[in-house]
Amino acid sequence: MKKNLSVEGNIIGYWKGNNPSPLSDISLMGELISNISQPLYIVVVNGKLAASNEGTLSLGDGAKLEGSYPAQAYLPPIRLEKMGDAAFCRDVGIRYPYIVGGMANGITSVEIVEEMGNNGMLAFFGTAGLSLKNVKEKVAHISSLMGGKPYGFNLIHSPNEQDLEAALVEEYLKSGVRLVEAAAYINLTLPLVRYRITGLRRDGHGKVVTPNRVIAKVSRVEVASKFFAPPPKDMVAQLLAKGEISEEEAALAAEIPMAQDITAEADSGGHTDNRPALALIPTIISFRDRMQSEYGFEQRLRVGGGGGIGSPEAVAAMFAMGAAYIVTGSINQSCVESGTSDTVRKMLEETGQADVTMAPAADMFEMGGKVQVLKRGTMFAMRGEKLRQLYLNYKGLDSLPKTERDMLENKIFSAPLEDIWADTRAFFMKRDPSQVERGEMDEKHKMALVFRWYLGQSSGWAISGDPKRKIDYQIWCGPSMGSFNEWAKGSFLERYENRKVVTLALNLLHGGALAIRQADLRRQGVSLPEGLSAVRPKSIEQIKGYID
Repeated sequence: MKKNLSVEGNIIGYWKGNNPSPLSDISLMGELISNISQPLYIVVVNGKLAASNEGTLSLGDGAKLEGSYPAQAYLPPIRLEKMGDAAFCRDVGIRYPYIVGGMANGITSVEIVEEMGNNGMLAFFGTAGLSLKNVKEKVAHISSLMGGKPYGFNLIHSPNEQDLEAALVEEYLKSGVRLVEAAAYINLTLPLVRYRITGLRRDGHGKVVTPNRVIAKVSRVEVASKFFAPPPKDMVAQLLAKGEISEEEAALAAEIPMAQDITAEADSGGHTDNRPALALIPTIISFRDRMQSEYGFEQRLRVGGGGGIGSPEAVAAMFAMGAAYIVTGSINQSCVESGTSDTVRKMLEETGQADVTMAPAADMFEMGGKVQVLKRGTMFAMRGEKLRQLYLNYKGLDSLPKTERDMLENKIFSAPLEDIWADTRAFFMKRDPSQVERGEMDEKHKMALVFRWYLGQSSGWAISGDPKRKIDYQIWCGPSMGSFNEWAKGSFLERYENRKVVTLALNLLHGGALAIRQADLRRQGVSLPEGLSAVRPKSIEQIKGYID
């Protein structure tokens, strides 16, 4: 049965096509609207609205031509490449303004980095929590695998492991890693500043060349202020005094921002301030404009959006607010290429929007830092909070009441605390012996290290899919996972086995473009029937047919 759109709005001009009349069958209209690479004309035929991708539109009341139809709406083509900031895509070397953020312990895996890079997008390998040796191996592998295709590595702020952060920067510089995602920074550090400054020079036209690019995740203006400003003079002086940068690099540092690009990170999985995107993105963009005006950087400052992106409508909203690019996280963890277990992927597939909560962060435990995690099907958040309360209330492990100690050994650690300390000690003797030295002198610090053992191991149990510790899985996850699941329900993307990072990315980008088109039609007085108003997942082949 054929259905037609109804006439509601004003006439904007007259349309004339190459065929006798525009198409009006609702299924064909769906194809026309989905074909975002072509213009869309909504015209009045026999008192009903119909659509076409071809023809000529003449605007105004006096534009009527013989054989033409009144036109009620017009949509220009949308190129996915142009939804964000085309200059950002050009600078980074990608086709689409879409990034997969770095998820710790290699959850943003080599496979994700490869798939995104091979398909005109970008992914940051998740280095947080990995040993230096492991990261070195991944740097060598990915750099040889990708060649000239875009890729990046995560660099997480490590207040408890400053030597590791410095060693990672040393490795990135030595291996030619030209793009890092700076995450969880509250203040700038010498290693990060060194990375940004190293290699600065002027080209033949006098322009400052910055070979090392930093994309910083922030959720507060006070942190953004550090990245949208030149590297601090005192840190530049320290690096120069230590011989880690040259006189020329030190001089040129004053002319560049620490990061040309900032990702305004809203309510995301992992480290997050749970900021609402609708408030955060405009705030950071407004602040960017003030910083650009204040410093007059030759490199134009840009803001991307991340956190909470799990539906086409969220993508459309991010770009409508002015995001130069978007960053997704939680949803990619449920994809087959992610570096986690099928058990976790299944749990994420069943996650609802409210099935997340905040829990103590392993890397910022003493500081009270928190991460957003999955609460459905796991007791990690509750047990992590219990450890935090014990840490705050007691001087050390020997001060714990017997009831609390028994609870820890029998329910949380499943082992005597002495054994846990032995494992913890052995771990840090390889990674950072100074932690062991401090722990053996300070019982409070020893308690923190033991408690961090659980917080650290819990993510490893999830990644390996250890069936005995499922109740203790730490799965970093934001509400976007539930949003995506609701959107994918009833489609081939409902099951995690069918989820691939590129399929998700192109569906969200194409779906976002459709959401923008539908909003533009509504603004022109066109009400779409129910069958056309829903943006549904499509196969890669379908999407490529619409965008290429």
